[in-house]
Amino acid sequence: MPDEILVRTDDHVCTITLNRPEKRNALTTSMVDRFRAIVDDVGRAPDVRIVVVRGNGAAFCAGMDLRELEAQRAAGAVDLQALERALEALEACPLPTIAAVHGDAVAGGCELALHCDLRIATETARFAMPLARIGIAVPVGLTWKLVDAIGAGATKEMLFTGEPVGAETALALGLVNRVVAAADLDQAVAELARVIAHNAPLSIRAMKAFVQRRTATPGLRRDDLDALADRVRTSEDAQEGLRAQRERRAPLFRGR
Repeated sequence: MPDEILVRTDDHVCTITLNRPEKRNALTTSMVDRFRAIVDDVGRAPDVRIVVVRGNGAAFCAGMDLRELEAQRAAGAVDLQALERALEALEACPLPTIAAVHGDAVAGGCELALHCDLRIATETARFAMPLARIGIAVPVGLTWKLVDAIGAGATKEMLFTGEPVGAETALALGLVNRVVAAADLDQAVAELARVIAHNAPLSIRAMKAFVQRRTATPGLRRDDLDALADRVRTSEDAQEGLRAQRERRAPLFRGR
């Protein structure tokens, strides 16, 4: 069985590749845990100055594996805490990070790209947060991250409709830094990574920390929001949404 996450370091650039192309790089809990461990290790590696996150196959990442989510729901509730912890580790990584996004970046895949410092997307890339279509709510911290990136209005439209956002719209919203032709993605990412990797590493680390501290929002009350998220995760609608997704039919939500 091939390794579902590949890691390669070359000229101070560490490339982390999601390698589950037959499932559009959908994330299992074991993949999420390993991704977090890799990010933690890379952040301490003396020979690495920048991290690139990418996916093999036709999609960047389709989010969490739906079969696993459904199994969790059948056992009582959908648990996205492992994903939240992995994304927090990615954001807290002291090294600059780049997401190379082609194809679809959906739900957790969209958040994976969002938690990188920079995003380069192909013209055919799409970003979507369709959790309302399967009866799940985006975790509080991840919702706030999206608001910080594109604003409240655009976030509400993405979350309420679940409709995908194309690359050019994502660029206009500030969701991505650059849009390039699909054939140029690898070169564009490599060139940007090379420029950053060859700058003074202490300067880059310090300035990333400065920006991170300015955009952090500690102290906001969220206990009531976390309780609301728990209610959604354990709802009948969540069970129906995941079942309908598996059965390839429209869900029948009842608001309970």
